[in-house]
Amino acid sequence: MILDKKFENLFLNVCNRAALSSHYLVGKNDKIAADKAAVDSMRSELNKIDMKGKIVIGEGELDEAPMLYIGEKVGTNKGPLLDIAVDPLEGTNFAAQNLPGALSVICVAQKSNLLNAPETYMNKISVNCTEPNVVDLDYSLKKNIYNLAEYKNKKPENLTACILDRPRHLETINELKKLKVNLRLITDGDISGALLVTNEKYGVDIFLGIGGGPEGVLAASALDAFDCNFQGRFLFNTEKDKNRAKKMGIKDLNKKYSINEIVSGDSIFCATGVTSGDLVSGIEIENDDFISETLITHKSTNMKKIIKTRQKI
Repeated sequence: MILDKKFENLFLNVCNRAALSSHYLVGKNDKIAADKAAVDSMRSELNKIDMKGKIVIGEGELDEAPMLYIGEKVGTNKGPLLDIAVDPLEGTNFAAQNLPGALSVICVAQKSNLLNAPETYMNKISVNCTEPNVVDLDYSLKKNIYNLAEYKNKKPENLTACILDRPRHLETINELKKLKVNLRLITDGDISGALLVTNEKYGVDIFLGIGGGPEGVLAASALDAFDCNFQGRFLFNTEKDKNRAKKMGIKDLNKKYSINEIVSGDSIFCATGVTSGDLVSGIEIENDDFISETLITHKSTNMKKIIKTRQKI
């Protein structure tokens, strides 16, 4: 089964409107308000679509977030059963401080085709390579770098690795430096970070490190359309995290997920720029119109492009 092509424009509009709502709060130093604006808008637009939608990755759980919580039903309750993953404002700090790279992100798949990711950390790795056994979460960092260098016919010093600049990654960053790998350190936004491997123009050969589990699922949807490789493994630090994961149907807490286990079947992914970044430009206002840029992928139609739209506010 594939998703109807009509959903491309419908979900593109959802992302555009969420990005516009956040745009008005860019640079206001209030990341909570900017996020809430995107959430409110995204929820409102989703409820206009003829579908029986269910949020499988959202803004927390019912008792923690009043809108777009995990398990929330969205849509008109007419049409296909769809699983939806959302990050209404990825890079809340970017938006609050008017820094590059804030995005509104959504992914949709048919029911049960998206991994229900708990709100916990995930160890991730992504590369633009479909061959098996080139990189793997179970390999040492040195083996991954040497294998990738050989596959790309490069020297390690000609590779660039993207990783979140966090204290938890200090050891990995130091090892990458010893291997003479170039570093692209990012402060937030590990969905966009993972997607930098999709095109040579971004100059990133490998994305790795520990980030959000939900963000890993969203990134995997787009990476799947680009025929890239992605692996993820959840990290559970507390009994509460483990119990929540078990309730969501995760039996093997140490399982390494490949991309087709995270996103099975067809999917549509949209990421609209709130502020301009590597992937897409941010929202611009001209008179009564707004201009947006969205990276959109649809696996079954082989769509993977950046769409620029102009709409009435």
